[in-house]
Amino acid sequence: MEVSTYSTYNLSAEELDLLDGCLKKDRQKQKTLYYKYCDAMFTLAYRILSNRDEAHDVLQDAFIQVFQKIEQFKRQSTLGAWIKTIVVRTALKHLKIQKLFDTFQETKHDSADFIANEIDGKILEKVILSLPDGYRTIFILAEVEGYKHREIAEMLNITEGTSKSQLFNAKKTLKEKLKNEWL
Repeated sequence: MEVSTYSTYNLSAEELDLLDGCLKKDRQKQKTLYYKYCDAMFTLAYRILSNRDEAHDVLQDAFIQVFQKIEQFKRQSTLGAWIKTIVVRTALKHLKIQKLFDTFQETKHDSADFIANEIDGKILEKVILSLPDGYRTIFILAEVEGYKHREIAEMLNITEGTSKSQLFNAKKTLKEKLKNEWL
């Protein structure tokens, strides 16, 4: 008998029911699981990719992986956290395939008229989405999703120092864009 070195997470009754149904390939439970998490996971993919069509593609790819690998869920976190990890990795893989992560060139943002000195959530999101892909990815993972630099480094196959440097540059660029372009 193999003893796990990891502790298991106590799942809610709803998560246990969904997990059990998905393990049995119950299409209704799979559909329920998908609709429970699809909006939040789409938002995460969109924030990383800055493209709605690509975010939809990543969402679909990620949920295919979820259903194909559901038996690998070790109950060391919530089901939602496990799905989030798959979405993040799928989005990052998508970026690497397109070789977008390797280029840190400034991207152009859509011009729009905004009221001076008024920063709201939509403006902030627009500025974040206008960051170069690498900066934006690390900013979202660290500042929005709360990942540690060690975790980001592992996900992206970079050093912690690179993660920290990219986050510093992302924040610097974000401040400059807010100051120069939106205020």
